[in-house]
Amino acid sequence: MREGRRVGVVIPALNEADAIGRVIGDIPVWVDSIVVVDNGSSDATALVAGGAGATVVQQLERGYGAACLTGIATLGPVDIIVFVDGDYSDYPGDMADLVDPIAAGRTDFVIASRAIGTREPGALTPQQVFGNWLATTLIRLIWGARFSDLGPFRAISAPALSALAMADRNFGWTVEMQIKAAEHKLRWLEVPARYRRRIGVSKVSGTISGSLKAGAKILYIIGRHALRRRAIDLPPP
Repeated sequence: MREGRRVGVVIPALNEADAIGRVIGDIPVWVDSIVVVDNGSSDATALVAGGAGATVVQQLERGYGAACLTGIATLGPVDIIVFVDGDYSDYPGDMADLVDPIAAGRTDFVIASRAIGTREPGALTPQQVFGNWLATTLIRLIWGARFSDLGPFRAISAPALSALAMADRNFGWTVEMQIKAAEHKLRWLEVPARYRRRIGVSKVSGTISGSLKAGAKILYIIGRHALRRRAIDLPPP
């Protein structure tokens, strides 16, 4: 089903030396290219990732979106792009569940949803659960798109991603992609995800300040796009 489709994987990573080798090791052998974007690590993340067979590129501007954009630019020609975190909380071995529907031409965009899947106790903090619920509820109310999660493990066709013109360089990356997917009327679906406690401490949800910054940015992205949508929909005076 994936024959003839080039698949690239982007892994943003910040101080994930203890986890990144496991993430890369679990990626299916049919993946054509793996890019780890070292987002300014102070540990051996880059060394371990390179030793595990990934292409490693540096992005010193701290930010999840900045890292993803750098990874996309580094991949080269691919047909499908997969994003997965470097903390080993996702199951890279399940990647076919995301890639196959796109390769078969049934959809453009697939999210591994932790909300409809199974997760270890404590794998998501209460603020993450609430934040995902609030963001997806607002997207449903404003754009009519019924997402259940903002999960980072996702796959999208290269043409669809190009059409979205992604721009956010930090905490708003995932929600921007889902809002723009709704606005561009992409075909999308969610698949149940397995999710476990990450290795190490999250740089976002692991701190109060990180959680607040991420939450504020997600709400800002939703509000900005909602206001733009309203301006477009308003009839001329």
